[in-house]
Amino acid sequence: MPSFAARTGHGLAKALGIKLQDPNQDTAVAVTRGESIRSMQTNGSFVEEPPTTSEWLHDQIPTQQEAGAYVKSLFPFLSWMGHYNLQWLAGDIVAGVTIGAVVVPQGMAYASLAKLQPQFGLYSSFMGVIMYWIFGTSKDISIGPVAVLSTVVGTVVEDVASSPDTRDVPAHVIASALSIIAGCIVLAIGLLRCGWIVDLISITSLSAFMTGSAITIAASQLPSLMGLTGFSNRDSAYRVVKNTLKHLPETKLDAAMGLTALFFLYLIRYVLTSAAERCPTHKRIIFFVNTMRTVFVILLYTVVSWLANMHRRDDPMFHILGTVPKGLRNAAVPELSSSVVAHFGSHLPATVVVMLVEHVAISKSFGRVNNYTIDPSQEMVAIGVTNILGPFLGGYPSTGSFSRTAIQSKAGVRTPAAGIITGLVVLLATYLLTAVFFYIPSATLAAVIIHAVGDLITPPDTVYQFWLVSPIELFVFFVGVFVNVFAQIEDGLYATVAISAAILLYRILKARGQFLGKVRVHTVLGDHVIGEDPKQVFGEYGTFKESDGNAARNIYLPLDHGDGTNPEVDLESPYPGIFIYRFSEGFHYPNANSSLDYLTNFIVSQTRRASPETYERAGDRPWSNPGPRKSAKSRENPEVNILPVLRAIILDFSSVNNVDITSVQRLIDVRNQLDVYTAPDVVDWHVACINNRWTKQALVAGGFGIPTKTSDGLHRRWKSIFSVAEIGGKDSAAAVAEVKANETELQASQSRMRKLDEEIGQASNSDDVSNQPNDCDEKSEEAGMATQRRRGAVIHGLNRPLFHVDLTSAVQSAIANVVAKEEFKAGASGLPS
Repeated sequence: MPSFAARTGHGLAKALGIKLQDPNQDTAVAVTRGESIRSMQTNGSFVEEPPTTSEWLHDQIPTQQEAGAYVKSLFPFLSWMGHYNLQWLAGDIVAGVTIGAVVVPQGMAYASLAKLQPQFGLYSSFMGVIMYWIFGTSKDISIGPVAVLSTVVGTVVEDVASSPDTRDVPAHVIASALSIIAGCIVLAIGLLRCGWIVDLISITSLSAFMTGSAITIAASQLPSLMGLTGFSNRDSAYRVVKNTLKHLPETKLDAAMGLTALFFLYLIRYVLTSAAERCPTHKRIIFFVNTMRTVFVILLYTVVSWLANMHRRDDPMFHILGTVPKGLRNAAVPELSSSVVAHFGSHLPATVVVMLVEHVAISKSFGRVNNYTIDPSQEMVAIGVTNILGPFLGGYPSTGSFSRTAIQSKAGVRTPAAGIITGLVVLLATYLLTAVFFYIPSATLAAVIIHAVGDLITPPDTVYQFWLVSPIELFVFFVGVFVNVFAQIEDGLYATVAISAAILLYRILKARGQFLGKVRVHTVLGDHVIGEDPKQVFGEYGTFKESDGNAARNIYLPLDHGDGTNPEVDLESPYPGIFIYRFSEGFHYPNANSSLDYLTNFIVSQTRRASPETYERAGDRPWSNPGPRKSAKSRENPEVNILPVLRAIILDFSSVNNVDITSVQRLIDVRNQLDVYTAPDVVDWHVACINNRWTKQALVAGGFGIPTKTSDGLHRRWKSIFSVAEIGGKDSAAAVAEVKANETELQASQSRMRKLDEEIGQASNSDDVSNQPNDCDEKSEEAGMATQRRRGAVIHGLNRPLFHVDLTSAVQSAIANVVAKEEFKAGASGLPS
């Protein structure tokens, strides 16, 4: 008896005039009536039930175990902290101290890009590394101020500060508010486990953005490097370079401190890199010395600056960093003014994207190199928490740094806890070294920034690889770089993402499938044909007889050889009037028209109408159908007459994961159109390789999966061809084959024993043995019983005979039923079949 919910649903449907569809209507009798599937000893009858909405909802609601796993995943340190050991501690101390020495000068330098005082770079450096180890899943990543994100923050600070209603707001308050808002957005994305969102940014877009940003940042540091003033370094990169060249005669002593520092940084790296290649035994020591080059140059030029300016602190010979407050002076609850936040709208997308994409891309890359996986969603949680809590100490937006991550990885970091050591180093520098920071030359910091962002520029070899893989994406790359250089950093990112999305959309919209042809192939090892088992050799190719074994098989390739297969291979139709069509880019509403228009046009061009069009009056012909030409020559065109009539279409859904209402409706329209084309007969639609139940259910709702009744009222018996999988464990065909193999081996052994007995004169004993029952007879009897017991199960439901597990079964079913239809028609008309 139907349940209360079912009765209620049926009553509501009846009241609303909804015709409920019985999924098994007219199927069980038509399909399974007397078919051979009943004689194959299948394990019962499998009737596939459609998926229900309650099942879908049940799959979406997490279980208690999944909820517990989710909560635990928010704190990944719990999985490794209990195994912490002294060896890990030693590696973390070395890496933590190394990164601490690097991040201190970098943090102060990047703060200038964000239009902030140097101490705010130290605050951000401390909070990033001290919090990440709790929430992060990468041991190599180093969170803190980075050049690109600092530049974006600087743009936001300038934009907000230039507004009349926020002109008096301090720069660090603006940066802290931006950090909290962006951090909340990123944290929400991470908590919702939407880490896949970063996959919407292609590698091409990311590379173009990083390259253009590096060029822009380097250009913005040229005035500080040369000691030039009188123009803005926040303009487009080409304007800054142009103004720098125009003001070169005004170059000050800062140029000596900047250019020589930049030269030393590259010289030290080149010399030590070459030394590491020549002396591999000292490679690790040379690496640590190389990572300290920034610290060395900063200390060297700080000493030079101190000697030059120690007696003229109020009037230094060149620009110096100046006073850096000791300790965490700006630790307080950050201010979130509505007037300030209102100006973030146009800048938030770029801030969030840079914060996410750079960090996740870096962590994924080093995870692959060091053989571990990261969780992008959890990385977003770590970034979000860091940027929310950072402003409480005066920090501004921060994310993963490529250069520091590379150094930390090579330094032998073992766990994310290395960030605690780095945080302690930054904290000590904040309290103990601020007096030293006073004399750091601004031009030297500009050199440090230029040297650091140089590694972000995509090398020419990588650009060449872009060209080899996808030339059109190389165009996207250069567009992004040029827009970055001639406009703003955010504009370059938006341009590449928009163009990449347009290319993807175009490919989806204009995607068309491929028609497949059949060819018979053999598997050849060397010069010999082998079977399914590589040890099963049938003979040398070209000389063995096909009857020697089932060595050949049918495969299906594109008729136009668009997949790069040898064009000399001749492909043929599986049967006249049967077509195989494979979708190439899925099948959904953007490409449904393009795919099916191509299908229809190709089929019409390769077939003829089942019967000529007839109209009682000339005016009954549709205006859009001009009809055949009136000349006698066209009516007797032999090329048209030899074309087959459309019989069946096989759709390969191996690349289709989901369908929608538009695509299914378009498929129904094409079916109706082709049924008119083949009237009074109908086209058989077979579907192979369906990937999920909801796609199958959508096709069933559209009337696919079961035979279509003909319009002439003739009924025939449908030949149901199903794929049957063997079941039964020891009773399966594999077990039976093994029994037979053992039987053959025992018979051969028995024969050898008899010959040996005859040679040593013990033939009588041999006769006695031969008269006794042996294991061979028992195994032969067991093989026979196993053969009797062999059972199978259909893979697809008996109620969906036109859904097939692969193309082979689909082709076999299509051919069998086309032949049966022709025989039935011949019998009904009294003609010989």
